[in-house]
Amino acid sequence: MTGTNEQDSRAPKAIADVVVRSVLNNGTVVCLRTITPDDEQLLRDGIAKLSAESRYLRFFSPVPILPDAVIERLVDVDGHDHIAWGAICTECEGQPAIGAVHAVRYGDGGRTGEFSVAVVDEFQGQGLARMMTAALLVHCLSEGLAVLDVHILSENAAAKRLVKSLAAEWTGESAGVAEYRLDVAVGLAGLRADTEAPGVQDVLRALGGDAEGSA
Repeated sequence: MTGTNEQDSRAPKAIADVVVRSVLNNGTVVCLRTITPDDEQLLRDGIAKLSAESRYLRFFSPVPILPDAVIERLVDVDGHDHIAWGAICTECEGQPAIGAVHAVRYGDGGRTGEFSVAVVDEFQGQGLARMMTAALLVHCLSEGLAVLDVHILSENAAAKRLVKSLAAEWTGESAGVAEYRLDVAVGLAGLRADTEAPGVQDVLRALGGDAEGSA
């Protein structure tokens, strides 16, 4: 029995149970973890901290308070059909949520889903979106999500740069919304190769996604 317990203690954690601790480009200490339904208030508080422009770019609406139905969908996470990772500023007062990234599967058991990401304004441009995306892509591969569609407002230059850096393919544009398709494995390979992003590499090491085939 003792041997069994020791073996269990050495077993790697499931991806959903891993907490990644790292720093942003400016040295801010953060932790990344999966979002759960218990995070509803953290999510609400984080969305409230977004500027009207950032809310518009993320949700296609600048309203200061999102409908309850939208919030409920964001926290309706099961780790398979809806995968989501969030970031917390561990050195900030109250340890607030400062970013989130989601992948929602289309249909039952499909291999394609929809990708979205948001970062609180004061933490934008510090590598957080790439760190959260790295965690999400590792998790997606482990759950059989191979392709992610991305719908971005045409003026959202930062989001376009992110998905293009992951080799996402432009598939069209309509009514001011640009559409891209991201191959999860290809995007993850690009992040593995980004050795000048220590936060991304911290995430990949923690989740076992730092070598080909390990995800």
